Amino acid sequence: MKLNYKRVIFVGFAFFLISAFWQAYDTIVPKILTDKFGLPQVWSGAIMALDNIFALVLLPVFGAISDKVNSKFGRRTPFIVIGAIVAAVLLVSLSIPDNAQLSRLDAVSATEGEAYTEALGEIWDSNPTLNIDKNGDTAKEAPLQEIYTSREEFTAISMTVTDENGKEVTNPAYSKVVVPARQAYAASVTTQNAAPLIIFMVLLFFTLVAMGTFRSPAVALMPDVTIKPLRSKANAVINLMGTAGGILVLLLGTLFGTGKAKNALMSYTTFFAIVAGIMMVGLAVFLWKVREPAWAAEMQEDTKRLGLDAPADAETAPDETRTLSRGEKISLLLILASVVFWFMGYNAVTSKYSVYASNVLDVDYNTTLLIAQAAAIVAYLPVGMLSAKLGRKKMILGGVIILGGSFLGASFLSADSPELVKNLLMPTLFATAGIGWATINVNSYPMVVELSRGSDVGKYTGFYYTASMSAQVITPVFSGVFLDISMRTLFPYATVFVALAFLTMFFVRHGDSKPEAKEVALAAAGGDE
Repeated sequence: MKLNYKRVIFVGFAFFLISAFWQAYDTIVPKILTDKFGLPQVWSGAIMALDNIFALVLLPVFGAISDKVNSKFGRRTPFIVIGAIVAAVLLVSLSIPDNAQLSRLDAVSATEGEAYTEALGEIWDSNPTLNIDKNGDTAKEAPLQEIYTSREEFTAISMTVTDENGKEVTNPAYSKVVVPARQAYAASVTTQNAAPLIIFMVLLFFTLVAMGTFRSPAVALMPDVTIKPLRSKANAVINLMGTAGGILVLLLGTLFGTGKAKNALMSYTTFFAIVAGIMMVGLAVFLWKVREPAWAAEMQEDTKRLGLDAPADAETAPDETRTLSRGEKISLLLILASVVFWFMGYNAVTSKYSVYASNVLDVDYNTTLLIAQAAAIVAYLPVGMLSAKLGRKKMILGGVIILGGSFLGASFLSADSPELVKNLLMPTLFATAGIGWATINVNSYPMVVELSRGSDVGKYTGFYYTASMSAQVITPVFSGVFLDISMRTLFPYATVFVALAFLTMFFVRHGDSKPEAKEVALAAAGGDE
């Protein structure tokens, strides 16, 4: 049986809109929390972990609930429609408290001319307490007016300087000193009146709940309509669609300049509105083309006709009555442990890189992340095809090595690195990281649902997301502790956890694709694509 790529692409529009949301959330919300509300990295990380805390409960629950739904629109579609619409509306609403806080920071928001000098003077007069010296290096906490000898010395710090090539770049002193001072000013404003932050958090709570209600059903739809031997290829297409949604939002961020230092105090109303529009376009295409009940029925018929519903260790036991063997249970736990470890490393980077890029590298995070996403898009389909021939486990181990090596290399780069090295090597490392992550992503979820029955795909999808979300609950807070000590710890931290994932995945013995069984089944169905 040939994989119906067109059908999987249309199913993938659900993942497209989900990824568009999370790309905006992961890059903009931490900037709002630190730049607008002045929260330290550890508290910003804790809030960034909220979606994963909710997901620990919501994803398994709604995955299992959707398994039992029997509507005329299918098991998953009702959750996708309602959840996506509510989440899109609430995303736009986040700009209301954000703009309220922005209006209170107007005195320090200027970026050029005399207004910029006055903005620095306003920060000086507020005399925030900082844990840096005048060079931006970590030091004992002290008031700003003790760190700098005079108001004139501090207000003389320019936002940009001209490098040796005549190019205007962000002044390192601005990134290392003015930005923390401005964030400390924002923190004092928030302390005086926390209402905008409270409103922001309430709206964020409902937004994340809305996203949690339909993520598992959306992901479970792919195995619902795809027979087991073709799921790695299908998952490659699904991830490609998700990456396309992420890239579209990153391009939007580049257009709006969300990664530029001078735009740290910009309004995100229009940006959020366009992202919500992208989500609704994706939902419209999904509803227009996807016929869930008919496609799921076809998959069940093909599964029975090809004899793909028998467990690996018994020839006659029907799929609906099977239980996991001891070896399968151990493999499932090892796979889920691997998921925890590589998400511990990967999510630390994705949730903090927008801040890291400005503070450590002095580069626009949008460009670097775009390169990683583009590399992943190029890799998805070849990885899916290679996985069908080489097996999922081997491909995952290779992807883990590539991802860990990329993070290890990135840990040696900083704003002080030669421009040529920084501008060429960091994008290259992010491109290889994108390829490594694509290789892992294409195969990890199919390994989990390979062990499921047709009737409990949603439940096993919940297992997968419980593991990934557990990691994403812990890692923003845990990494935030290290980042508050030194931002340079980000990539070494990620490297260690990716290395642990290699160890656990190495001992997995079940959940891989079985080439010999697959070849017989696909030959009987008339194709191998």
